[in-house]
Amino acid sequence: MAQPTSITDLRYAAGDAWLSGCAPHPHLVREAWANATLAPITSGAHWLVAEARLIYSMPALTRIPEGQRGPVLGDGQGDTAWWLVPLDAAEELADVRAVSVKPPGWSLDCPPAGRMLFGHLWLNHPDGTGVLTDPAVLAAALGPGGYRFRTGVQR
Repeated sequence: MAQPTSITDLRYAAGDAWLSGCAPHPHLVREAWANATLAPITSGAHWLVAEARLIYSMPALTRIPEGQRGPVLGDGQGDTAWWLVPLDAAEELADVRAVSVKPPGWSLDCPPAGRMLFGHLWLNHPDGTGVLTDPAVLAAALGPGGYRFRTGVQR
């Protein structure tokens, strides 16, 4: 694997390290990526997956401030987006019709942070910090009126 040469490469490397570290066998994730294959990473140990249609997720993504967005994986061919959310998000998102929280143990097929593989692309890359999308913010962003910034809060 080549050494990162730019700030972007360093961010992708940090995201890849974090994401592969979420798998029970990180070396298998890195091996899949080295072979240009999606790596299945199981939810439940570090995060859950909230699935929504891509067409609804794109506007929601722009409504959420950058520091409050966790990783979001998209599949344009399948009109699907997968938001990585905290482990306690299922209850808070239960009444949001636009999203379905997958149970622990659900497998998400992931490309590395900086590449598209088989139509899967990170719309908001894992950056290595472990920040996940707050379910209340996601619910508001996917809701009918979208997320509204509080007065005095800058984008």
